[in-house]
Amino acid sequence: MSPLYTWPVGEDFKQVITARRAITELRALGKPRRVQALQSFYKTAPGEYGEGDVFLGLSVPQSRSIAKAFRAMELSEIEKLLASKFHEVRLCGLIILTNQFKASKEVKKRREFFNFYVKQLKLGRVNNWDLVDVSAPTIGEYLLEVEDPFPLLIKLSKSRSLWERRSAILFTFAFIRAGHFAPTLKISKLLLKDHHDLIHKATGWMMREVGKRDLSMLRNFLSENVVDMPRTMLRYSIEKLPEIERQKWLKKSK
Repeated sequence: MSPLYTWPVGEDFKQVITARRAITELRALGKPRRVQALQSFYKTAPGEYGEGDVFLGLSVPQSRSIAKAFRAMELSEIEKLLASKFHEVRLCGLIILTNQFKASKEVKKRREFFNFYVKQLKLGRVNNWDLVDVSAPTIGEYLLEVEDPFPLLIKLSKSRSLWERRSAILFTFAFIRAGHFAPTLKISKLLLKDHHDLIHKATGWMMREVGKRDLSMLRNFLSENVVDMPRTMLRYSIEKLPEIERQKWLKKSK
């Protein structure tokens, strides 16, 4: 069966758009010779952030092609993908979920997708930086429709889970794209003392995105917080600034 397979219309699609079939296709595309390199890249050794993760040996475009073919999958079947031990299967499930979220215009449905995503996050199924990055910036758009998104963002930013904390800052990308920078600034400040490099990188990335849209906002944040910013966070934040200005900020840091 090819990813270009034309699924039947109507209720019959439920019989073929299943997690089991998607996993079968993903397994068929796996390349065992790539597994070791992927395990190394995603830091799966004991004590590393991706400890114990298992791979099939697919490329991201291959996972996306399967996700496209199974784009009409029901939420109950997507959950089966996200419960898989295989990284690429979870990635495929998150891509399907994200694409369905993008296509939905109903607030009720988007809320359902968002709550489902947060549930999977808390179950530890969105558990590497690529899985967070492919999903949180889009799924976070739901928070634009929430009267007060800060309680959830703050709670996630203080979580013991690395991936919940990374999701907290990447959820704010939706606000950045909408021209609202307060959520990113607030969560970035809360994460200044975070110990993990992956949080430093994500926070710096989001601050850089703020700077692309409002340079004065970035400079104000740097003026207030540069001495407390981890070096990696600072470097990511100022990456697009002129070299002379970058050196000025670096000299002011720890």
